[in-house]
Amino acid sequence: MDRLLRRTFVSILLVAGVFVVVYRFPEWLFCAVVALLVGVAQFEFFRMVEKRKIFVYKYFGIIIGSLVPVVIFMGRSLPNMEHLEPMLIVVAGLFVFTLQFIRKDNARDHLVSMSVTLFALFYISWFFSFFVNLRLLSNGAGLVAFLIMVTKGADIGAYLGGSRFGRSELIPRISPNKTKEGTLTGILFSVLLAAAFGRYLTGFSFLHVVVLGMVLAAIGQVGDLAESLIKRDCGVKDSGTYLSGIGGVLDLVDSLLFTAPVFYFYVKTF
Repeated sequence: MDRLLRRTFVSILLVAGVFVVVYRFPEWLFCAVVALLVGVAQFEFFRMVEKRKIFVYKYFGIIIGSLVPVVIFMGRSLPNMEHLEPMLIVVAGLFVFTLQFIRKDNARDHLVSMSVTLFALFYISWFFSFFVNLRLLSNGAGLVAFLIMVTKGADIGAYLGGSRFGRSELIPRISPNKTKEGTLTGILFSVLLAAAFGRYLTGFSFLHVVVLGMVLAAIGQVGDLAESLIKRDCGVKDSGTYLSGIGGVLDLVDSLLFTAPVFYFYVKTF
């Protein structure tokens, strides 16, 4: 109960903070917040990886990762700057190889080191930076608010439903605390939130928001399980300890990493 109360209190503060960032911050400051979250999440990821005795250029990854949302913002906001995003990807790839050349130790883990560094840039920085793409669209603030509400609503519903009704483990070898009942409750909760507020926030039809509620909730659970897989492999319980009852920043945004790009392409398509 104590953990639930702490988690609820922190969640209320986060919701208030998200509202301010999404609706009150100008686009450039919103981008800065995304870059900050990416940098902290990258730091947590590399710190977990180091527990597996994998060598990574941690600070290089954090700097490049934090630049991704900034470069995306500049590419979408400034004329003739569309090339910045692919250019950064190429530069990052070249530097990852070059840094391996200057290592002084007689290492045999170059492939693993490069792969993990590039994976972090892809999995955390690039995926989460789709929030910048969404914010720069027409009605971007409403779209971002809808995405966060539906995705995190599924997390909250799954947590509460699993605590109350959970009997059947979902995938115990990855996350023994997650249950099938909790997952279904989370999806139901997400659909109800989408149906109640989706048309107001997005302007989409009722059918679209209900479908999005189901799809984003399911994909968010995949994102949550993906981070659980990484944490289990690294032998840690949480990515950090900054947020009482929740863990670290990566624990907070894990479900959003997959839903952000999916939602962006859904909006661009329909």
